[in-house]
Amino acid sequence: MTMTHPTRRTPRQRALRTAGTGIVAALGLALAVTSPATAQPAGTQSAASTTVSPAGHSFTATLSGKATFKAGSVTVTCTTSVSSGQVPAAPGNHNPAGPVSSSTTPATYGSCKTSMPGVSATVTTTGTWGVAMQYGAPVTAGLTIPAGGFVLKTSGLASCTVTAAPTSAATVNGSWANGAPSTLTFTNASVPVKVVGGFGCPTSSTSSIFNAAYTVSDTTDPASQITVTG
Repeated sequence: MTMTHPTRRTPRQRALRTAGTGIVAALGLALAVTSPATAQPAGTQSAASTTVSPAGHSFTATLSGKATFKAGSVTVTCTTSVSSGQVPAAPGNHNPAGPVSSSTTPATYGSCKTSMPGVSATVTTTGTWGVAMQYGAPVTAGLTIPAGGFVLKTSGLASCTVTAAPTSAATVNGSWANGAPSTLTFTNASVPVKVVGGFGCPTSSTSSIFNAAYTVSDTTDPASQITVTG
């Protein structure tokens, strides 16, 4: 009778596998801010009236604190992320039966790190991004990244490329809270991804989950607040 034994991975192989998991984690951080104006929040069928104010004002979304993503034992943290856009001019800032959409700039990302040593990452974002707000209880936000509009590349222990929305635009859902400033929050949001690369890259992964919060400030009139009402 022939005896078989389980394959034993070396410490480097285990490190590469864990690092690869962290790569997909990093992707989630980059999807937390922006999306195309075609975004549709969840539950918009027979949706209520929505008004985003002040009409025509510019805004900036800035990461509040830290954005973190955890996959298994790996945590990825980013401390800077910014995007900007403009509320549609009247009457486009009001929809009597659905969400109000506006375009934004691709988000920038910086000061990101993983809990695994020896793995670094760079993020490139392209295309037209935006946000769609829907009044309700709670107010929801549909965020969509354009097809191939976000690419994360890693180097070090693992060389991988992670592309979000690899074949078509993908929408993720968040929530909005009016305030001074107002906030946009994503909790366990999911986005499709494609991962390519060599050993240590999680090429079988097809989605990423992220959590992050942003403050949204009126840059046309800093004394005003961007609000979503019915």
